[in-house]
Amino acid sequence: MLKLPEVLTQAEANACLADWLSQLPMGDGPVTLNGAGLQRFDSAALAALLELRRHLHAQRRVLVLEAAPARLQDLAALYGVDELLAI
Repeated sequence: MLKLPEVLTQAEANACLADWLSQLPMGDGPVTLNGAGLQRFDSAALAALLELRRHLHAQRRVLVLEAAPARLQDLAALYGVDELLAI
């Protein structure tokens, strides 16, 4: 299971995405990303999540985001990407 870091802003987004991609489990099943630890973030967090989703979609895999903080859910709804991220 992948995890959202405690901080995910523009400064951390590229490194975080690279870390997720390097840790992807083998196989063709869904990939779960736990968001419980996320404390501080900006819109770059959504961009990183969308890029991870795009990467998985290209492999015909699904991203499952669980325990997403309410503020992240609100931000995703504000930007209109909540359905894409299933949060």
